[in-house]
Amino acid sequence: MNETHGRFKKYLSRIRYLQATSYLLRWDQETHMPPGGIEHRAEQLALIDGLVHEHFSSDELRRMLETLAPYASELDPDSTDALAIRYAVRECDKSARVPGELATEIVRAGSMASDAWRVARSTSNFRHFEPHLRRAVELAREKAALLTTTDNPYDGLLDYYEPDANWDIVNGVFAALKPRLVELVEAIAANQHAVDGSLIARNVPQEKQLAASRQILETIGYDFERGRIDLTSHPFAWGTGLGDSRVTTRVIADNPMDCILACIHEAGHAMHLQNMDADVAETPMAYFDSGSILESQSRFFENMIGRSRAFWHHQYPALQAALAPAFDDLSLDGFYGAINESKPSLIRVEADEVTYGLHIMLRLEIENELINGRIEVADLPDEWRARMASHLWLVPSDDADGVLQDIHWSWGMFGYYPGYLLGSIYAAQLWDTAQRDIPDIVDKVGNGDIAPIRSWTADKVMRHGGKYTFFELTDRTVDGFSSEPYVRYLTEKFSAIYGL
Repeated sequence: MNETHGRFKKYLSRIRYLQATSYLLRWDQETHMPPGGIEHRAEQLALIDGLVHEHFSSDELRRMLETLAPYASELDPDSTDALAIRYAVRECDKSARVPGELATEIVRAGSMASDAWRVARSTSNFRHFEPHLRRAVELAREKAALLTTTDNPYDGLLDYYEPDANWDIVNGVFAALKPRLVELVEAIAANQHAVDGSLIARNVPQEKQLAASRQILETIGYDFERGRIDLTSHPFAWGTGLGDSRVTTRVIADNPMDCILACIHEAGHAMHLQNMDADVAETPMAYFDSGSILESQSRFFENMIGRSRAFWHHQYPALQAALAPAFDDLSLDGFYGAINESKPSLIRVEADEVTYGLHIMLRLEIENELINGRIEVADLPDEWRARMASHLWLVPSDDADGVLQDIHWSWGMFGYYPGYLLGSIYAAQLWDTAQRDIPDIVDKVGNGDIAPIRSWTADKVMRHGGKYTFFELTDRTVDGFSSEPYVRYLTEKFSAIYGL
């Protein structure tokens, strides 16, 4: 048994390093790769990800898992060894249901599609992206049919990114939440004059934006000895291991806080890996099954820390100095209100905390209809405009600000979007719990002491990596999943900002 377990751990380590290689290739494609390299990169990624799929679906792994089953039953169920075995069983089952040819074609097509998406968005030309998106949807429907065990094929894709989730669960949470968000949006709209978001529309050179971002990330605990910042068209964070966890951002000349807040968001992801237990980080559990856990840390640091008054009470003078003279005449009150301005907007990644959830609900509905064949790819621009009008009371004037705004579909990530809102809800639960566990935490943050909250989140969430499913982790850390703390957090914060 010990010999088999030793082979199993080495086998998982091999998968982990293949995954790390894939992530490095993807990071390079999105940051530094010359345009002419796209076809070769697509084949390289298909090869590496194909090997990952082969390892997870192999008879060798299945035999090891069968041998290890009695051993696993004797282990502490919370031990890394026991959970690594469980994780491998789940991945083995998932991979066995998806043929290797399909898995590699999804990766190959996604690499080509992401390149086409960048061109299409820069020119607001959906038709340039349409054939690539059509192929991505065809492959997603094929994958969904193989993974789904219910009447709704979209369930298989939701479960792929959030184990044990399905349409009924996710849509049930969102449907109950939506009227409460709309009520708050309407209340804020009635007092919209209380905040002026244009106050932070200051022109700042790229080098100053990046230097300020680096300074802020060092403050919240991102380790630059094990990380870096690079530029891309759609910010993301990817890492190869504990010693290498990278963030990317974008620079908009007259909106420096877009760059800074994107960096804080992505650093939440990157710190998740940097603070992971070493024994977890050496397994595929470093890359999660749960999009909601993954997004909870980015949303926590972006919103509960990076948009809080306490954080900027201490950090704002340093930011003013870093961006000087752009913000020299802007008071802390004006700055804090501006970074928290709440009103419906076209772009998800620029959305405020209150309206953000409505963007995710829109995407959930479209994806469900798309995978079920009730919407076709050619209809997506019109569908997007119609649903933006019904969800956020706005209609994009072009596709760049509409259906082309996110890169995820080009990567074939159908089913991932709900994690952004589920993770946001969980982030509010974590903040609510942290304030009970550390009663003076707001004062500590206000005095520039971020270490206690960073250590708390590292202990509660980050160190576990992907050992637990989302709903298991919420049971362990916040007494079960609930949107009530999220609604309370938004209501209290924005009532104070807008004088409701």
